[in-house]
Amino acid sequence: MAVLRLGPVLRYVDGSSATVWVETSRPCTVEVRCAGTTESAGSTEGAGSTEGAGSTEGAGSAEGAADEAGAGGEARTFQIAGHHYAMVPVTGLTPGTASAYEVLLDGTHVWPLPDSPFPPPEIRTPDGGAVRIAFGSCRWAAPPKDEKDPVGPDALDTLAARLAAAPAAERPDVLLLLGDQVYADETSENTRRWIAARRGLDELPGNQVADYEEYTHLYRESWLDPEIRWLLSTVPSCMIFDDHDIIDDWNTSASWLADIRATPWWRERLLGGLMSYWVHQHLGNLSPAELAADPLYAAVRETPDGTDVLRAYAAQSDADPASVRWSYRRDFGRVRVVMVDSRAARVLDEDKRSMLDPGEAEWLREQVRDDPGSYDHLLIGTSLPWLLPHLVHDAETWDAGLCRGERGPRWARFGEKLRRGADLEHWAAFPESFEALGRLIAEAGSGPQAPATVCVLSGDVHHAYVAEAAWPDGTGPDARVLQLTCSPVHNSIPLSMRIGFRFGWSGTGRAIGRRLVRHGRLAHPSVEWRRTGGPWFGNQLMTLTLRGREAVLRLDQARAARGAGARLTTVRESVLTPE
Repeated sequence: MAVLRLGPVLRYVDGSSATVWVETSRPCTVEVRCAGTTESAGSTEGAGSTEGAGSTEGAGSAEGAADEAGAGGEARTFQIAGHHYAMVPVTGLTPGTASAYEVLLDGTHVWPLPDSPFPPPEIRTPDGGAVRIAFGSCRWAAPPKDEKDPVGPDALDTLAARLAAAPAAERPDVLLLLGDQVYADETSENTRRWIAARRGLDELPGNQVADYEEYTHLYRESWLDPEIRWLLSTVPSCMIFDDHDIIDDWNTSASWLADIRATPWWRERLLGGLMSYWVHQHLGNLSPAELAADPLYAAVRETPDGTDVLRAYAAQSDADPASVRWSYRRDFGRVRVVMVDSRAARVLDEDKRSMLDPGEAEWLREQVRDDPGSYDHLLIGTSLPWLLPHLVHDAETWDAGLCRGERGPRWARFGEKLRRGADLEHWAAFPESFEALGRLIAEAGSGPQAPATVCVLSGDVHHAYVAEAAWPDGTGPDARVLQLTCSPVHNSIPLSMRIGFRFGWSGTGRAIGRRLVRHGRLAHPSVEWRRTGGPWFGNQLMTLTLRGREAVLRLDQARAARGAGARLTTVRESVLTPE
């Protein structure tokens, strides 16, 4: 009999359809059945009771309701490296409703679990009103409940507890997870013990993840957390990778790439990372129509074992990054989200260094400029912040000038060493790309059909802040342009870096940065910006509530509560749109 190993994970949702991802123990047919719907997504009526949620009686009533409503779907599993997965398309949903659902494997009810302390998972379809988008990045898997958490409460765990305690309360319409969903290079004590039992730690890459099988362990460690498992089953999610999903400073420079490719373990690590990302994260970013038209997805499903097909695709992505696209776009009513791959799409040759290859840059432009006037808010998701503290930005720009030889070979060697040692590889380290993104944002935000806001959503830097952009030469857009950075969800930052980031925003830090840019013989950026909120340190999430042309931002931090557990505390709430 098939067993549910991981999931369900609710991914894509629109007014009439959804997708649900699962991993099973063997080949089977996976079915999602929706119970009767409620007219209001915020209502608890019709959503089901937590009592008996996993019983066979509950499964029978869901079956009857599904027969009446006709909402649901099924899919046959596909196989990758001995693992079995399915992406189930759910159809027949109605806008503005909430439908409790169950998962069956070969006709046997497997979810919700019989003893689940959580409310039944729901698929809530948009009603055309406000859109709530929660986002953050950088999540170490939380340790078991009986172990002390060295980095404090997990913000996603705490969000799950809040939603489970008040099912009728306001909840995000989607979670945007902006990178470092798993840490392949910084594993937990439990994972290190598992690796040691599997192959030993003397074999490179030591206690880091080595291949696809070890990546599957990371996802299980992270997504089997009871709170996370329930949260991902009931709140839709969009995801993109960052460096730690593969390795710290992934694709920093051409010389970094040459050095890592010379190691005996790198190729298997990279292929395992890209393959597991496609399975666990990328597939769910696509709509049912995009999945149906995807040739790789079709090829994997058409063969009894899709391992070689997917492995060849991952190898192609490594050999020719421009031939594969990990970026994607989602529209939530009149809110457009364009999620940009700022890791694998890089051009690393020093003479034409770019954050995005030409095809990726053109794709981004097409998504942003498609049907102007059709959206009130443009959100550009990129794991790496576009606007950084001024000293950090200028240091990265200066280093880019050194590395490309502006001060000669000796400075270039120093610049490369500094770039790797200090992680100088954000948008500022690609000056032409930084400027190009600024021009695109200004263009998208200008004119009579301009959106109210253009927000760049990012993580990576293990703290949160808000920065507002301005164009001093008068070419600035009509829209308000903001960098919204939120990180980590569950991680830490040393005191020295906290001090450094604070100093980076200071007037003294800015003056030092300007001198560095002059030394690197580079122009100052055409965009100016000022910090309007933060920096905030801790495990945290930001939530954007977008209603018409109004935008409200809230920052919540996970803090230990008296006694056991934790709670989300609102640190900042502000209206982003001008009056």
